[in-house]
Amino acid sequence: FIMRTFIKSWIPQCLRILRLPCRLFHGCDRLLTSQIISYYDSINQYKKELPEYFNFASDVLDEWSELEKDGRRPANPAFWWVNDEGEEVKWSFEELGFLSRKAANILSEACGLQRGDKVIAVLPRVPEWWLLNVACMRAGIVFIPGTSQLRAKDILYRLQVSKAKCIITSDTLAPAVESIMPDCQFLKSKLIVAKGSRDGWLNLKELFAVTSADHKCVKTRSEDPMLIYFTSGSTGSPKMVVQSHSSYGIGFAASGRYWMNLTPSDIMWNTSDTGWVKSAWSSVFAPWICGSCVFVHNMPQFKPTAIAE
Repeated sequence: FIMRTFIKSWIPQCLRILRLPCRLFHGCDRLLTSQIISYYDSINQYKKELPEYFNFASDVLDEWSELEKDGRRPANPAFWWVNDEGEEVKWSFEELGFLSRKAANILSEACGLQRGDKVIAVLPRVPEWWLLNVACMRAGIVFIPGTSQLRAKDILYRLQVSKAKCIITSDTLAPAVESIMPDCQFLKSKLIVAKGSRDGWLNLKELFAVTSADHKCVKTRSEDPMLIYFTSGSTGSPKMVVQSHSSYGIGFAASGRYWMNLTPSDIMWNTSDTGWVKSAWSSVFAPWICGSCVFVHNMPQFKPTAIAE
């Protein structure tokens, strides 16, 4: 009875807080969002119609890049990555756009992928995962992330079921992919994210050095497929779950604005592995639609003490 009474009194207070136009815990009135997120939030609230065409890369990320160049966004990186070896990467939205256009050309040219093709990316928390994610949006290619915990049989199953034409992975998992190649009838190209080259593989780093950044984003419909995640397979084999350009690209405006309460001045750190859907929610769509910085600490093994610091 006591808990039920508490919940009844607490929920209305939470709803009132969510409707406030500013962030009270900052101690000053600060505008919660820009016109970008306000527009997409109004779609989620059924105040505006879902646009016929939508692409997260061109309609959101490139818009933040323009605001950034005009000095209308705080001096906060769009992407900030570190690892245990002391390496660090920081990109503005403009740099993210430049590099992701290069990556889009690599997928379309060197890898021979076309709009609607599927690519499986089995990578740890490396900056290239974010570039390839955005590159697929720009090229209209369907991105299928997978956790680095996958083994050869898991990768084979996903390649066969999805009919993916390209796989992208690290030198750690390259041998597993090579062991299943005879059974991958749909696979046309293999792209490796590694410092050194490997026989039979295209090397992303080498291709970046010779590929143009001149790329025009494809015009995708809101309901076109953008992303596929496989379920965990708790009951039966893993199932494919398809997300459209709008379901995540627009749908997570509400999550970023109300649940995470993000603004362009904020830094969002999500510790989820790149193979899990939480990474898309909180390391791509929710923070970036709000113009926030995505922070990543690439730890080979989870370290609570490092996170607490």
